[in-house]
Amino acid sequence: MEQSLKKRLDAAKEQVKEPEIKGHAIDGLERFMEDTRHMLVFDVLMWECPVGDKGDRMRVFLTDEGYQEALESQKRGEMKIIRHAKIINGSIHYDMQEKVFE
Repeated sequence: MEQSLKKRLDAAKEQVKEPEIKGHAIDGLERFMEDTRHMLVFDVLMWECPVGDKGDRMRVFLTDEGYQEALESQKRGEMKIIRHAKIINGSIHYDMQEKVFE
């Protein structure tokens, strides 16, 4: 019975696969740079987006200035932020609540 439950769980995971995340690796050097303060995961909505291609899901580590630019890009409709985390000395601190990034 345990084996059949495992098979059903594996099948369910296959059906709801998350899109591949492109961009910076979760353990990349960008995360540990002295001025890195934010991590974003976002969907690229338009070809005009400065990072990635339309349809991509991206992860980037950003400075405070880069984060403000990302918020402006979202206001222009070029991307949709899915997840935000603060970076403190290379440690990732995810936002506790799901926010609407507008």
